[in-house]
Amino acid sequence: AKGIATPNIDELGRNGLKLTNFYAAASVCTPSRAGLLTGRQASRMGMEHVFMYDSHDGMPSSEITIAEQLKQAGYHTALVGKWHLGHLDRYMPWNQGFDEFYGVPFSNDMPNFFFYENQEIIYQPVDQRYLTQRYTTRALDFIERNAHNRFFLYLAHSMPHVPLYVSPEFEGKSAAGLYGDVVQELDWSTGEIIARLRSLGILDNTIVIFTSDNGPWLAMGNHGGSAGALRDGKGSAFEGGQRVPTVMHWPAGIAHAREVDDIASLLDLMPTFSALAGVPLPDNRPIDGRDISALISSTSPAPGKFYYQGFFRDDLVAVRDGDWKLKLPRKGYPRFLDALLKMDAYSHGLLLFNLADDPGEQHNIAGEHPGRVEQLRADLLAKQAEIDADRTRTLFLLSL
Repeated sequence: AKGIATPNIDELGRNGLKLTNFYAAASVCTPSRAGLLTGRQASRMGMEHVFMYDSHDGMPSSEITIAEQLKQAGYHTALVGKWHLGHLDRYMPWNQGFDEFYGVPFSNDMPNFFFYENQEIIYQPVDQRYLTQRYTTRALDFIERNAHNRFFLYLAHSMPHVPLYVSPEFEGKSAAGLYGDVVQELDWSTGEIIARLRSLGILDNTIVIFTSDNGPWLAMGNHGGSAGALRDGKGSAFEGGQRVPTVMHWPAGIAHAREVDDIASLLDLMPTFSALAGVPLPDNRPIDGRDISALISSTSPAPGKFYYQGFFRDDLVAVRDGDWKLKLPRKGYPRFLDALLKMDAYSHGLLLFNLADDPGEQHNIAGEHPGRVEQLRADLLAKQAEIDADRTRTLFLLSL
């Protein structure tokens, strides 16, 4: 980043793993968070959209989350921050394995934006300048109270989702405007968490992961962030939409600090945490993520694939296998979204990229590699057929 100082996040990467080919589970927040918590493509749940403040649906209660898995091994569980998987009682965190919830039900740009203290709504206006500090204080409190227990803390900051807010202590502190100030406050929060874990003597055996649920919202200009050299951003199946900066820190479990180029994603967290806790995965449903604990603890390569879920579509739209990426033609995409998401091409034909040579996805080489195209297309269609057979419901977004 230019003009943004993130010493605490950088230190996590220097002393742990920097995952350079790590993907969010989807290109927008609701399906991405569903994938993170369950290890399953959100389209299996009928979730390809963002829930609005008046949506009367949510992630099915039959889904099994990281929190529910870890509770089987005696973990205390908490969510601090943004949920955004359904705001009606039956979909809320307390029904999905979380012992504690302190935060908000959806994005900070939506109406009826109130805090929850567990199952109680706090009907007071939220001063968003202090959201990051408020979440951090509660996260530190949970860690302090559970220093001698096994615990799982899902700290889901609202920032840097727009509208951006920063506390007076960090206003004007970066060289990158309000967005930079917000990110530097998030770095401060990360530093507070690390310092508390260290002071309690539990940092070495705590896995800390810093990641994101989707790429930058390019339509928001200098409030939306940047994907650097990657193509497009939020809402897109190009790399800028789902490939996200990710670091992992775990002194007791990471053999030595290194940069990891293997493909991994938010979908892998649920099966990985389950394996590390000794909890078997559910045997009554497909799990799309994979256990990457061996990748974390050793330098052994772990070849993997990644399937990109469409936004406003109930199907997969691209696949990455090693350095090769195939993206299916895009036609009929709602045109109004171009202005909203600033995607650089409304429609396109079949695309093939070699991401090792062309990380910015600028050179379509489908015509040069017909065999590779057919192989990846067959793989993608087979995965789609498997998901279609597993899908059990239709999503209803808005109340009547």
